[in-house]
Amino acid sequence: MSLAGGLAHAADYARASFGKLPDGKAVEVITLSNAKGVKAGVMTYGAALQSLVMPDRDGKLADVALGYSSLDGYLKKPEYFGSTVGRFANRLADGRFTLDGKSYQTPRNNNGQALHGGERGFDKVLWEVVKVERGDTASVRLRYVSPDGDQGYPGTLTVFATYSLNESNELRIEYTATTDKPTIANITNHAYWNLAGEGAPAGAMGHVLTIPAESYTPVNDVLIPTGKLQPVANTVFDFRKATAIGARVREARDPQIVFGKGYDHNFVIARDVAKEPRLMAKVEEPTSGRGFELLSNQPAVQFYSGNFLDGTVVGKSGRAYRQGDALVLEPQVSPDAPNQPQLGSARLDPGATYRNVIVYRLFVSGARAR
Repeated sequence: MSLAGGLAHAADYARASFGKLPDGKAVEVITLSNAKGVKAGVMTYGAALQSLVMPDRDGKLADVALGYSSLDGYLKKPEYFGSTVGRFANRLADGRFTLDGKSYQTPRNNNGQALHGGERGFDKVLWEVVKVERGDTASVRLRYVSPDGDQGYPGTLTVFATYSLNESNELRIEYTATTDKPTIANITNHAYWNLAGEGAPAGAMGHVLTIPAESYTPVNDVLIPTGKLQPVANTVFDFRKATAIGARVREARDPQIVFGKGYDHNFVIARDVAKEPRLMAKVEEPTSGRGFELLSNQPAVQFYSGNFLDGTVVGKSGRAYRQGDALVLEPQVSPDAPNQPQLGSARLDPGATYRNVIVYRLFVSGARAR
């Protein structure tokens, strides 16, 4: 059952302080809300989805996005909770890529590879609030200008992140970017989801997942794609039919599960960037009935089953986040694509605009009549 109903009230927003960075700059959370009880908190540090509150089938509200209750956690142990990640989301082999015959080196911050843009990617900078709006849709638009040479990437990249929430319970995140020199761009959101409520004791392995992908990209032991497209048929990566994440997450007979300590793999939905969003995944938590459909115009989606959460993070609920306590779905260009052109292109030239549109269609199944 959709959470959508008649337009009772206009969507709204509220702004609140969320602390200060070490340099004294203020961080805000802008909370978008609608009449159905949905609230999305957007933090200016990392242009991050800091919270997402939605009802279950009994109307009980819960925050279903992992994160911290204060800025201090995001600074001390970031974990990419809800963050905007870039310039190049996911991994680059050895942190290197070549563009127009010139080689570039970015920070190697993950087992000798570059991950999510480097040591100071978009998740670790303060974004500027450009515009906030209320009405049929509530929205906030943020901007960050990444200078030429930032983290080793060429070109001055001007990036916008726009979050919006409407009365049909669609949370939309749109990333756009332009450059003054040829560069690469792959920007996405890294929200961690537990639809039973962040910190819920059963974790996320009972969530039922569908990914309409015919193939995925196998990886080596440092999680860089091998360059092959592997059919999902007859493997533990076949989510074309709705399957509980935990059903096969420990299936160590597949070496890919051993490499990732579970799922940490890129699923190929298409070979091109589309003009409009298309279905990337569907997730449902059976106990609460909460779920969402995920759509994007990107060609692939990274599915990560929270394998590296190790109990050392205490989240908003005051509970430790452990392995399997959340899932992450990141619409994107395939990892290491700049070094493996057969996996797609992340090139961005002056005069062109990078665009990643991500839509979460929130729903509740089995909602009781009220």
